Amino acid sequence: PAKYESYLNAGQEYKIDLEYYQSGGDAKIRLGVVKYQQQIKPEEYPKLAIEAAKKADVVIMAVGFSGSTESEGFDRTFEMPYKQSELINKIAEVNKNIIVVLNSGGNVEMDSWINNAKGLLMAWYPGQEGNIAAAEILFGNLNPSGKLPASFEYRIEENPTYNSYFDDDKDLKVNYSEGLFVGYRYWDKSESKPRFPFGYGLSYTNYDYSNLTSDKATYTIGETVKLKLNVKNIGSYDGAEIVQLYVSDKTCSLPRPIKELKAFDKVSLKVSEGKTVEFEIGKDAFSFYNPRTHTWEIEPGEFEILIGSSSEDIRKNVTINLK
Repeated sequence: PAKYESYLNAGQEYKIDLEYYQSGGDAKIRLGVVKYQQQIKPEEYPKLAIEAAKKADVVIMAVGFSGSTESEGFDRTFEMPYKQSELINKIAEVNKNIIVVLNSGGNVEMDSWINNAKGLLMAWYPGQEGNIAAAEILFGNLNPSGKLPASFEYRIEENPTYNSYFDDDKDLKVNYSEGLFVGYRYWDKSESKPRFPFGYGLSYTNYDYSNLTSDKATYTIGETVKLKLNVKNIGSYDGAEIVQLYVSDKTCSLPRPIKELKAFDKVSLKVSEGKTVEFEIGKDAFSFYNPRTHTWEIEPGEFEILIGSSSEDIRKNVTINLK
C-alpha cells in the first residue's frame, strides 16, 4: 500500500486530494493521527526502548504484526517485521525480566529470541479491549485458560504445507497434499514435534485428571458412549481447564489419523476443588468418510478414548469396542 506522512498544525483545515487507479478488489484509504511531541527518527526507537528497559523492573514487549503487515490477500513472512526479534535480544542484555505479548494471526519465528523471554502471551488480534484483557492476565487478576487452536512449529520448514503451499512454478495452483493429516493429525504421525501443540495453554494453577470410566466396555454401533472423569485444581489459584477428548480408531480398514478431537468441556475450579466431567459421544465420533463408497461409515472394532490437556498431553485413556 502507498503511504504519505505529513505534519499538521492544530486548528488548521487541510484539503486532501487522492488520485488512484483500482485494478481489482476494494480500494481503501485510512487516516492515522499521531500527536506530535518531538521529531524522532525510526532508527532511534530501539535506543529509547533500551533506555526505558534499563530503568524497569519488568519489560512487557508487545510485538508482532498489524493490519498493514498481516492480512487477507497477501502472505507475510515467518519472521516478525521491523527487526523486532533483534530488539527483544537487545533489551534482554539490559533487563532479563521480559514478557512478550505477541499480536499475530499465527505462529512466528521464535528460535532467535524465545529463550530470552520469561513468558509469552499469545494475544492474537484481541480488539480494542485487548489491552485491558492482557493487563488483567499479566497482573494476575485473571487466570488464563485459553488453548491453542493450531500447532506452532519450531521452524517454517517443518510445517506440513511448506513444500506444497508456495507456487514455485507460477501456475497459480496450490496442491493440498496433507490429505487427512492436517494440523495436529500431521504431528501425531511425524517424527518431529511442534514447539506448542494444538490445545496447549498455560495456567497459573495445575489440574489433576483421574478415574476415567466408560459406562460399559462394548457398545452396539450407533449407541451413545458415556464417559466420566474427575478433574481437580491442585494449585494455588482459582482457574478453568479445557478438558479435551480424542478418539483413536485402532482397526479401521482405511488410513486414519492416529487420533481426532471429538469433544471438549471447560470446567471452572476453585483451589482444591474437584468436579466430575461427563461426555456423551454418538456415532459421529466414530464414523469416517469412505471415498470408495462416498458415504460416512462406522466399522466395528476397537477404539481408544483419550482425555488430555492438549493434543500432546494425554492424561487418561480407556478402550471400548463397537460391534
